[in-house]
Amino acid sequence: MKIIFFGSPSAALPALERLIQAGHSIDLVITQPDKPSGRGRSQAPPPVKTFALDRGIRFLQPIRLRQDEHTLEVIKEIAPDIAVVVAYGQLIPRLIIDLPRFKSINVHFSLLPKYRGAAPVQWAILKGEEKTGVTIFELNEKMDEGDILAQIETAILPRETAGELEQRLAHLGAELLVQTLHRIDSVERRPQDHSQATYAPRLKKEDGLIDWSREALAVDRLVRAFSPWPGAFTFCRGRRLIIHAGEPLHGEKPCPAPGRIAEIRSAGPVVCCGTGSAYLIRRLQRENRREMEAAAFLRGMPLQCGEILGSLPDYSSKI
Repeated sequence: MKIIFFGSPSAALPALERLIQAGHSIDLVITQPDKPSGRGRSQAPPPVKTFALDRGIRFLQPIRLRQDEHTLEVIKEIAPDIAVVVAYGQLIPRLIIDLPRFKSINVHFSLLPKYRGAAPVQWAILKGEEKTGVTIFELNEKMDEGDILAQIETAILPRETAGELEQRLAHLGAELLVQTLHRIDSVERRPQDHSQATYAPRLKKEDGLIDWSREALAVDRLVRAFSPWPGAFTFCRGRRLIIHAGEPLHGEKPCPAPGRIAEIRSAGPVVCCGTGSAYLIRRLQRENRREMEAAAFLRGMPLQCGEILGSLPDYSSKI
């Protein structure tokens, strides 16, 4: 099958690789423009562009797809059988959606109609869902509202981060995509029940500020949902600390003051949370420093029992 592939981050790569393995022809890749990255803010290509370059696949990087006449003309010249979209990052206009023979389909990392939007994996963890999955659906011009072609469900593992879950869903979705394309002529379209829709808007960096007055389980979900990006964080001694990993503690004595360091263990500091619960920080990072295990961090910055972690009076200016 002649395919145009829309995708940008590493989560799109398993689908692209699996399509090639299955013998499909990837005639064009459309991905996001390069973006500034790192301390030097040098231009970094999206992973899908790097993949295309390495394999000699033609690619385009329109700044605004809806306004890019050149991209539309290239697609018309190719006359694809279908367009496949996996985490592309821009809305696709109806003219492009309907152009291929089998139109356009999207691989979405949730069980639609739940968690429509840009961050379905993160929100599923934030909300404490026990399961999620992948949906293959037919694109229309509305956000994640098209008819469902296929779905697969999977449990969210107890300690799974958003990054780990997304990669697992990416591989599940890649296999489901190939299976769906194999029967694209006869696959049944199932309309979504829009009354059951929930939404997963894009996360902002400041959303990762930890509220220690919440229960430890909620703090743990925030840390896992914001790993690896944008990172859950707190402040100590006026410095921003990114919390990469930890765990809620069970059966501990009540912890009365949210944000207070109740204990320093060999594995890391124990922080009081809401309703008397507690959270053990296992891995963290001072801003602009490298990530490390809490035990190593404490050797360089010894924390004390009774110290308070929390937000600065104007934390938004410190991020």
